[in-house]
Amino acid sequence: MNLSMGMNDSSMTPLPGDLLPWMESPEQNGSVAFSTAAGDVPMNPWDIMLCMSGTVIACENAIVVAIIFYTPTLRAPMFVLIGSLATADLLAGMGLILNFVFQYVISSETISLITVGFLVASFTASISSLLSITVDRYFSLYNALTYFSEKTLQYVHLMLLGTWGVSLFLGLLPVLGWNCLSEPASCSIVKPLTRSNLALLATSFFAIFVLMLTLYFKICKIVCRHAHQIALQQHFFATSHYVATKKGVSTLAIILGTFGASWLPFAIYCLVGERDYPPVYTYATLLPATYNSMINPIIYAYRNAEIQRSIYMLLCGCFHAKGSYRSRSPSEV
Repeated sequence: MNLSMGMNDSSMTPLPGDLLPWMESPEQNGSVAFSTAAGDVPMNPWDIMLCMSGTVIACENAIVVAIIFYTPTLRAPMFVLIGSLATADLLAGMGLILNFVFQYVISSETISLITVGFLVASFTASISSLLSITVDRYFSLYNALTYFSEKTLQYVHLMLLGTWGVSLFLGLLPVLGWNCLSEPASCSIVKPLTRSNLALLATSFFAIFVLMLTLYFKICKIVCRHAHQIALQQHFFATSHYVATKKGVSTLAIILGTFGASWLPFAIYCLVGERDYPPVYTYATLLPATYNSMINPIIYAYRNAEIQRSIYMLLCGCFHAKGSYRSRSPSEV
């Protein structure tokens, strides 16, 4: 992903903001030139914003990964999946940083393919981990009595194996030859990915989003039914049922709303965008997509009571719980 696009007129000097190592502008007509001198490429403000986004993402998720790894009590299936999500987002953040560094220090075809493959694998693992967490939340409510069993942990390990296996496979496709370097006319809005490759990634995202939407709708129904049953038992139907239902629905709306608002614009543009469109359109949809990895640790990790307790112990060293406790539920809904 460290490509510099060459102008048809070699005497023209590129302006800052016109170039992105994996996006073409209309004036370039698909021509590609590899730059070997870092000084030849003016610094792009969009690249700076992507690098800053990657830095925040890496820092946030590095804390989550460290907390889960070094806290023995955080070994439940829910925390394993949150750790997978944080690891994927951490790698995505590092990939954005490396892309910026390689663009202005080293530029070669091999590094370009490795970088784009690394980012594809990382963001795919992040989205797939979100799906795994959704599945885990559904089963934690649907099969609450048998959730804390060895069988559940086996299912989690299978989901992790599938998540990272598929992500690694999709990330290797550009490196193994599914790229547009030999055929510039087949390039997509994200170079060096081909239009068919990007269409596959976008279609996979839509499938995951629809599946998550379906599962969270079922989760919402279960939450509402449980809240209704508890309210009837406690004879406080009007108040407690409304509060519990509103809280559960609000949480699910935040989760799905954040995920959709971050990724849907870019996924849609991947299907309808053409390589000769202005690169600002790609930037405007890609940058918000990276924000999802920035918000994920806040939604899935920092809101969890046990992770908060571990952070307090790490930062203060003076936080002492009066007794051991569990999270509200595996689903945290």
